[in-house]
Amino acid sequence: MSSRPSEEITNLEPSSPEATQKYIQESMSRIREFSKELQTFPEADMSGRKFGDEGIKILSSSLGYNKSLEYADFSANNITAVGSSEMRKYLRANSHLKTLNMSGNPIGDDGAGVLCDFLFTNGTLEKLQLNSCNISDEGAKLLANALKSNQTLVVLELNNNTIDYPGFAAIAEALIVNKTIRGVHLNGNYGGALGALALAKGLEQNKILREIHLHGNGMGNEGIRTLMEGLASSKAKLSSLDIGNNSIGPKGVYYVAEYMKKSKSIQWLNLYMNDIGDEGAEKIAEALKRNKTISTIDIGGNNITAAGATHIANALKDNSTITSLEMSYNPIGGDGAKILADTLKHNGNVQTLRLGWCQIGVKGAAAFAECLQYNSTMSTLDLRANGLGDEGAAILARSLKVVNETLTSLDLGFNEIRDNGAFALAQALKNNVDAAVTTLNLMNNFFTKYGKVALTEAKEHVCEVQDGKEINIFF
Repeated sequence: MSSRPSEEITNLEPSSPEATQKYIQESMSRIREFSKELQTFPEADMSGRKFGDEGIKILSSSLGYNKSLEYADFSANNITAVGSSEMRKYLRANSHLKTLNMSGNPIGDDGAGVLCDFLFTNGTLEKLQLNSCNISDEGAKLLANALKSNQTLVVLELNNNTIDYPGFAAIAEALIVNKTIRGVHLNGNYGGALGALALAKGLEQNKILREIHLHGNGMGNEGIRTLMEGLASSKAKLSSLDIGNNSIGPKGVYYVAEYMKKSKSIQWLNLYMNDIGDEGAEKIAEALKRNKTISTIDIGGNNITAAGATHIANALKDNSTITSLEMSYNPIGGDGAKILADTLKHNGNVQTLRLGWCQIGVKGAAAFAECLQYNSTMSTLDLRANGLGDEGAAILARSLKVVNETLTSLDLGFNEIRDNGAFALAQALKNNVDAAVTTLNLMNNFFTKYGKVALTEAKEHVCEVQDGKEINIFF
């Protein structure tokens, strides 16, 4: 059983200058009442309530008496280092806490230091979330020092802080010593090429890390080169790697591809929003022909055209491991879409395909309409914002009339579809009540009430004929 404060005690601070002292006192009183309840719950979700340091002081006292609390979420509560210090007093008495979320609180380096004191003595915490907490290099150094002695923490999240090279270097040094950390999240910091180099040195001597998230650190080609070399030398069996939005070009992705060819453990790879282009796509495709472990790959937003899509399609012919492929925000056009669709008719094992914002147009819609008549693996198809219009929607609707036992989710949002397209889709649903589709996203199109009514009636018809089968249609 989990607990969450009622709406009545959402804010300690007056909502307007006219708020009275009596209101504040009543709010405090309600928090005290709630704090008594917290003494028994195994999970406490107190996120986004803006309790501030004063409110947390009252609530956290209950945690010391709770002998079964395993999960505590204090995120987005305007807690500073002062509030963190109050929490530490009582958290020390807890012998079961496994997850502590302090994200979105301006605790800063001082607050991070306070939590480090807790890490030195705690013997149960497995996951610590400190995302968007105004932590800089000094705070990262303190946390890294705590990691050297802590023997329980498995996941550390420090996303969206202001950690630079010195902080990365300290964390890398800790990874050499620590024997429990499996996941490190450093997205949205300032590691740069030097931070990548520091991590590479730490990773070379690490044997236990399984996930590393470095999205948006401006590492560039040189930084990625050193990072990949460090990973290649490491004995850690890394399963997840996020290096999206790191200014990686064709030169840098070469080293990623080389690592992919050698890795026997990587399963999830994010290269989103770099600039690998068609040349880089070719390198990734060659690596995918040899890699037999990656099941999810994101190469969206990489300026890949139809030429690059051709390379990826060819790789899918020889790869049955990939189940999720994200290629959104690449200008592959109708030609690129057709190449992928033709390949996936009878090849690969892709279950989720995302091609939003790829300029595939009606030609691409027609290609996938035909693909769906033969494909037996795809369950999710995302074609958002591709200018399909009524014509593209009608073409896809015709394919929905054919029994497809696998496609459960179709996303056609942002496609300038009007009522005629809605009518075609509604009729397809009525004509094929056995279709597997359970989710149809049509948000941000141009339907009038007539198109919406037609879709609603189709949904109700399927429900009636199929003994309560639900189709979720969003418009």
